[in-house]
Amino acid sequence: METLEKMKSGEKAEMASLYEQTFQNFEEGSVIEGTVVLVKKDKVIVDIGYKSEGIIAAEEFTSQELAALTPGTRLPVYIEEREDSDGNLVLSKEKADKMKVWEDLERIFKDEAIVEGRVLTRIKGGMMVDIGVKAFLPGSQIDLHPVRDPEQLIGKTFPMKIIKINHRRGNVVVSRRLLLEESRDQRRQRTLSNLTEGQVVTGTVKNITEYGAFVDLGGIDGLLHITDMSWGRIGHPSEMCMVGDRVEVMVLRYDRESGRVSLGLKQKGADPWMGVAAKSPVGTRIKGRVVSLTDYGAFIELEPGVEGLVHVSEMSWTHEVRHPSKIVSVGDVVEAQVLNVDETARKISLGMKQVAPNPWDLVETKYPVGTKIEGKIKSLTDFGAFVGLDEGVDGLIHISDMSWTKHVKHPSEIFKKGQKVDAVVLKIDKDKERLSLGYKQLTNDPWEQEIPNAHQVGNKTRGKITKITDFGLFVELEGGVEGLIHVSELALDANVRLDEKFKVGDDIEAKIIKVDKEERKIALSLREHHRDSERQQMQDFHASQGKVDQSLGRAAKKSKRRDDEEDEIQ
Repeated sequence: METLEKMKSGEKAEMASLYEQTFQNFEEGSVIEGTVVLVKKDKVIVDIGYKSEGIIAAEEFTSQELAALTPGTRLPVYIEEREDSDGNLVLSKEKADKMKVWEDLERIFKDEAIVEGRVLTRIKGGMMVDIGVKAFLPGSQIDLHPVRDPEQLIGKTFPMKIIKINHRRGNVVVSRRLLLEESRDQRRQRTLSNLTEGQVVTGTVKNITEYGAFVDLGGIDGLLHITDMSWGRIGHPSEMCMVGDRVEVMVLRYDRESGRVSLGLKQKGADPWMGVAAKSPVGTRIKGRVVSLTDYGAFIELEPGVEGLVHVSEMSWTHEVRHPSKIVSVGDVVEAQVLNVDETARKISLGMKQVAPNPWDLVETKYPVGTKIEGKIKSLTDFGAFVGLDEGVDGLIHISDMSWTKHVKHPSEIFKKGQKVDAVVLKIDKDKERLSLGYKQLTNDPWEQEIPNAHQVGNKTRGKITKITDFGLFVELEGGVEGLIHVSELALDANVRLDEKFKVGDDIEAKIIKVDKEERKIALSLREHHRDSERQQMQDFHASQGKVDQSLGRAAKKSKRRDDEEDEIQ
């Protein structure tokens, strides 16, 4: 009996322990599976094996979920309170669902699996997305490149990876970029393994710069340089393609070590320069459109991809073209002649003036050397005056051909711009397109007779000082001819400066010591003039002294005769 009582007592203790353990499984904040007992309008009664049944508010269910519930339905529930004032358990279906979501997310994070995320809104630093719970998508993790308009992503769903999770704080950080990088790397490896030079591939234009376009070939970007877009001239890559365009290009170069790929678009077509020399041989007249102007000439498009250059020197027979814009404008259609073709260097030299008659042929015939012409002074330079003829040809009167006698410092001393003048044709150089004119040649050369006769060696002359130099004085003599008194003919002390002793405009008298007809020079001497003056003064003095002596002698003799006569009388 005692033994039986001990056994019953032990069973009771075991049963109490088991009962206590059962209650320990129903801790607040835990999730447990229950069975729907009854569905009411405002609540759902659930049996979870506790001493009392649990209650879930009907508002935690959607109308569809509520309609689907029947007695016996199994569902996870979250224990909020063990017992309320009525002794019932307070349960939550929403919190149980969230607990399940967090468990799934932690498993996904641990397994590095993919989760679908729907972009909800834009917040500071990135976007808020829904992955079952709200998660943060940093701006740097949205795409491989900065997104210009994140607002356009709202409402869209993307695959993402969880990169950070904290259940306690309720924080989840996700990344879309990680998946894009993995996908890009896989595509890159596939692309690189199949890429070869000369291969034609299709890609998408990702970016456009001043110098070209970057094309995504599948995980790897290639550069389509502006010079490889067209055989013709283009101003900007955007003329050929836009971001997002699908383009078919050729692989020109591929560096496997650096991964750099150079692409070409024009290389898919034939090179228009092939056979240009045969199509447009030297001497051919062509028509083309002016596509570009530079300081040195105009580029003419002969056909798409083929351009020739008209140098400024080949634009006009008669005008010195300082800039091509004075003759042509971009877009003009002009006629020109092919002067030279270099297919290797891709250069064609053209001439516009060659399609018009050469006025220099007319000049050579119409104005032979020695012909007197009439023209108008078009411009003055330091070295001469340009005279325009009727044919549009300019002739030059060099400063040395302006006066036989005058030392001309600048043409403006003789001519004015716009003045009508006569001149004599001295020389025609058709190849260099030069016409030399003479103004002084309109009159006879005074150095032949007039000047040598008027200014003979040994004569004294007078003139005005026109220029003072280190080596002497230039003096303008009668008739406008110039003479030079060399410093050695001035007879000055070594310490005396010429500009201290003489001034421009001073009158000076000197002796002519040399007349050179060939060199057209007259040499003067102040020293010789002074010597002649001194010599003349001496001669005059001696001559005057002789006359004095003779007068005294005659007076003495006359006085003596008078004395002798007086003596005889006495």
